[in-house]
Amino acid sequence: MAAHDIESIEVDRTKHVFIEFADGVTARFDLAPLRLACPCAECNSRRQQGRSVSVLAETKPDEITITEAAMQGAWGLNLDWSDGHSTGIYAFEKLRGWIDDRLVASHVTRPDPDLETNR
Repeated sequence: MAAHDIESIEVDRTKHVFIEFADGVTARFDLAPLRLACPCAECNSRRQQGRSVSVLAETKPDEITITEAAMQGAWGLNLDWSDGHSTGIYAFEKLRGWIDDRLVASHVTRPDPDLETNR
């Protein structure tokens, strides 16, 4: 089992994406930071040039929503956004890296290692 394997995923189109990883780590990504971290080539290029990735997510974060969500095989999640963007595939390995390295704001819980050793 890899750290980025997922147990479950929940998409609340107006609030967050919640992922439970197979090792018990859970993460809730609020939508605006997730949209701003879009991993697609276009958004990466915009960030490198110092340009806005999503004016809506930056100026009105409560108004950014997910219009469609679909699994991309067993390795990622494709999200369509209310600002019209739809080319980013959020690989579970990348999402896990973001939370482990604290690169994208998220609410994370990790299993208590003491509970694991007492089993």
